[in-house]
Amino acid sequence: MLNNRLIKLAMLIIAISLALPATAFAANEPKPAPNAAPQTSDAGLAPSARSAILMDADSGTIIYEKNSHDRLPPASITKIMTMLLIMEALDDGKLKLTDPVRTSEYAASMGGSQIFLEPGEEMTVDDMIKGIALASGNDASVAMAEKLGGTEQQFVAMMNERAQQLGMKDTNFMNPNGLPVEGHRTSAHDIAVMSRELLKHSEITKYTGLYQDYLRKTSEKPFWLVNTNKLVRFYSGADGLKTGFTSEAKYCLSATALRDGMRVIAVVMGEPDTKTRNAEVSQMFDYSFAQYMNYPIIKEGESMGTLQIEKGTAATLPLVAKHPYSVLLKKGSPTTDIRHELIIEGSLKAPIQIGQPIGKLVVYQGNEVLKEFAVDAPLSIERAGWWKLVKRTFSGLFS
Repeated sequence: MLNNRLIKLAMLIIAISLALPATAFAANEPKPAPNAAPQTSDAGLAPSARSAILMDADSGTIIYEKNSHDRLPPASITKIMTMLLIMEALDDGKLKLTDPVRTSEYAASMGGSQIFLEPGEEMTVDDMIKGIALASGNDASVAMAEKLGGTEQQFVAMMNERAQQLGMKDTNFMNPNGLPVEGHRTSAHDIAVMSRELLKHSEITKYTGLYQDYLRKTSEKPFWLVNTNKLVRFYSGADGLKTGFTSEAKYCLSATALRDGMRVIAVVMGEPDTKTRNAEVSQMFDYSFAQYMNYPIIKEGESMGTLQIEKGTAATLPLVAKHPYSVLLKKGSPTTDIRHELIIEGSLKAPIQIGQPIGKLVVYQGNEVLKEFAVDAPLSIERAGWWKLVKRTFSGLFS
């Protein structure tokens, strides 16, 4: 009797299980958010790297990552942040490419890779950027740090402040050039973030994409520069960004390449040698260009509207796209019904700093959010004096 009851119970359980969908018994798999990174199987990329990341430059979408938040010494990849602060100072009018930069004894004393600046020697900002971007000049980096920050220490504080603004939670800078020092750390993820920010200044690739150039061209001893990033010569579309090496960090690289309107950033850290580093980054590029495409939303230089500024030296601020906005899609994905909306977060009151978040650009496909982009102030706007505000008020009354 008991056996019959057990048999009937077993048959009932089997019947119920067959009637229900298979997913009722499967583990619930979380669905990726609409703007999450593409779901890639283990692509086997960068097998020799200590950590790595592959990112779409326009959207910031992560295509592939491996130990990407490990905090490691970045060596000369540090100089990406140094170059970013230089480019932002140029945009903000605090610096001109023709400005002379005088070399202090301290800056000239830097070891490692250098452009052999002499104490008291002057070079233009333009030449200093070349010395940093191509030759990875530690001396040029410190000279520019002192030019912008007054002291190296103050410039390092500026670097860390900008890193915080960009959400680089794995990062702590101790110098502007990446020479080994205790506590100087970042991650592949954070390097990709600051590389993406630097690439918003499209003119930077005019420097980082050069294979060779000269400094002191008109002197008796011209200095030949050869890019430490050999991919700019040997990989089609590669035009930056920065190499790095110390015995502690091993071989590192933040590289970028542009093909068919799609720009990607590949970062590897802790590679065993330059040959492996370049080969694995090339493979990362090949993978992304083969699998993905960009769908353009706003082109570089296109107007995004005009912002009203309260109590500023300027009453309005034209918002022009300094870089392209696009969404990353798998090749063959549908592109119908994609639209965008610019959302400004409340009223904008001076003072406003360049790079300050002011709103977001939301991209939809139908009712689904594909991507949200932070929109930053393209320029700094100081607070206007009371007399300027009074005159503006009266001119508004009688216009």
